[in-house]
Amino acid sequence: MPHDTRRDGGITVKPTELDRTDRRILAVLQEDGRISAVDLAERIGLSPTATGERLRRLQKDGIIAGFTARLDPHRIDLGLLVFVEVSLDKTTPDVFEKFAEAVRHAPEVLECHMVAGGFDYLVKTRIGDMTAYRRFLGDVLLALPGVRETRTYAVMEEVKTDGPLPV
Repeated sequence: MPHDTRRDGGITVKPTELDRTDRRILAVLQEDGRISAVDLAERIGLSPTATGERLRRLQKDGIIAGFTARLDPHRIDLGLLVFVEVSLDKTTPDVFEKFAEAVRHAPEVLECHMVAGGFDYLVKTRIGDMTAYRRFLGDVLLALPGVRETRTYAVMEEVKTDGPLPV
């Protein structure tokens, strides 16, 4: 997939043109990533061979980034979902880089996004309970390079999660 490297080390990806059939394939796969190639071909109205070729191209182009299993976090003792605003002590490229590198190695962090606005990063984590979150906050999050301040938002109810991308 064509891309340009940004000055901050990130990658800007140019979107790939997707036709209606590609979009139907992606929509079906987001509903059921384990669908057989034959069933997928039948659902989208193509031959299994043509469907397989499109799937390989979508994977090669990086549009299909992978296949995973979605786990029920409550069944594996990770029922507390928490979002944390993180403000850094300095907003310089080296501090951003050190924080980003360190947060990538924190397994409790599910997602971390640099944001524009009143703070620098938004972190998403899943933890067993508030006691475990307090340990994570003190032992992991506040120990990350450059962290000056955090604000915690414990989720009371998950209204919509893991929605499919609107293809």
